[in-house]
Amino acid sequence: MATQAAVLSKPAAPISTGVLLPAFTLWWREIVRFYRQKTRVVGVLASPLLFWVVIGSGFGTSFRSGTAAGQQHYMDYFYPGVLVMIILFTSIFTMMSVIEDRKEGFLLSVLVAPVPRSAIVLGKVLGGTTLSAVQGMIFLVFAPFAGAHLDPLQVLLVAAVVFLVSFALTGLGFAIAWPMDSTQAFHGIINLFLIPLWLLSGALFPMSGASGWIRAVMYINPLTYGVEALRTLLYPAMPATFSLPSAMAILALFSLVMFGVAFLMANRRTTRPAA
Repeated sequence: MATQAAVLSKPAAPISTGVLLPAFTLWWREIVRFYRQKTRVVGVLASPLLFWVVIGSGFGTSFRSGTAAGQQHYMDYFYPGVLVMIILFTSIFTMMSVIEDRKEGFLLSVLVAPVPRSAIVLGKVLGGTTLSAVQGMIFLVFAPFAGAHLDPLQVLLVAAVVFLVSFALTGLGFAIAWPMDSTQAFHGIINLFLIPLWLLSGALFPMSGASGWIRAVMYINPLTYGVEALRTLLYPAMPATFSLPSAMAILALFSLVMFGVAFLMANRRTTRPAA
């Protein structure tokens, strides 16, 4: 009894130790796991690059981004959308590891360990965020070919926008993947919900030329503000639909909401080993 009392009276470890170390471990595991699979790295960059070249060249100068003089070539207009596509693909598909970890029994081992759920969410989400943000920033090497020439301040602001979009989409991917037991169901949700989310973000066509109900959907779509913020930074001379501070504020709010949803899902659902 004395021993038990001594154990119970032992001061708890600092919260930062209990959260940050497991989160860092899970973050590092996501990084190593992704870059060991070379085909995933190639696919994440090659597919959007192919979309950009083929679709951009197909529309060419027949596209009109607005009524002002000095219209953009479609490859220039489409470039921020492709950048968001890379972030979307990396963020969402990285969170497929939640389903894979459940099937392999790794996630169950983490859940029964004396680790808070917040550490699991933070580690997984930050891991996916890091991967998608790095992939997105790598794609900036093609910016000069899209008519964008960035100074160091613009690069930093682009990195901030990329991080916010990556964090929000990774949190969304975590929340979708957490209750699922199959990758097929995960792909179904992506095709039904997330791809249209990207299509209606201003990535393919401007809001000004859309019909009324499409324009309304684009206004409430958080990805619209990410695409618009990137377009404003890449092409400062082009007219902007939203100011950069307001777009980044909405992205920050979107990120917080998605992380909160991911945290609630991790605390609400009980993960079961695969049958």
